[in-house]
Amino acid sequence: MSDIITAAMVVIGDEILSGRTKDRNIGHLAEMLTAVGIDLREVRIVSDDQDAIVEAVNALRARNSYVFTTGGIGPTHDDITADAISAAFGLPCEFDEKADALLGEHYAKREIEYTSARRRMARMPQGAKHIPNPVSVAPGFNIGNVYVMAGVPAIFQAMLDNVIPQLKTGTRLLSATVPCKHGEGTIGEALGEIQAAHPETIIGSYPKYQDGSFWTEIVIRSRDQAKMEAAAAAVEEMLKKL
Repeated sequence: MSDIITAAMVVIGDEILSGRTKDRNIGHLAEMLTAVGIDLREVRIVSDDQDAIVEAVNALRARNSYVFTTGGIGPTHDDITADAISAAFGLPCEFDEKADALLGEHYAKREIEYTSARRRMARMPQGAKHIPNPVSVAPGFNIGNVYVMAGVPAIFQAMLDNVIPQLKTGTRLLSATVPCKHGEGTIGEALGEIQAAHPETIIGSYPKYQDGSFWTEIVIRSRDQAKMEAAAAAVEEMLKKL
């Protein structure tokens, strides 16, 4: 369908993979994109390794409308995202004049030395556009269909608020929920048949445990109201027969 816009995410950082830092950005991005009709199709978590970042970004940007990255744009030696994105696009990574001026002024106002480490945050691929950072000034950047943002959740969320209005959006997925007192093993085969009969819907079943008993929540999603309702009716009819 021409109105389906897709996205992927690359979460960058050894600290995520080691468990030292718990990611809080994936869920926020998924929620924000779903709200505007963009399907988040894949998330990869990669280490602070340039080859791994390049491979992930190039693979995902080739098959999605948008790619969002988080992490690795700070002032330390392991903040290599700007270098990696530059390499992915075959562009030089250079000090952006506007970003350099923004950061220099920011630290001067705070009477803090603008060190070479802090200046690293002004580096980005040649020709990249800024993503404003209203929290700590150091900008993210956009090149092609890739949006590069900070890993700190408050900064990521603020940057994303500036990005979302720029994006082409699609038709939102509608959803209907049907509660089911049976377990997945009981309904699995019949539910598969209903999915096959309603190919323009997405039917998911989610086991639940409450008040000492198991039950299942069945969710039907579609971009077409009538088709969603038809599939939901089929599910309800199936449950009546059990």
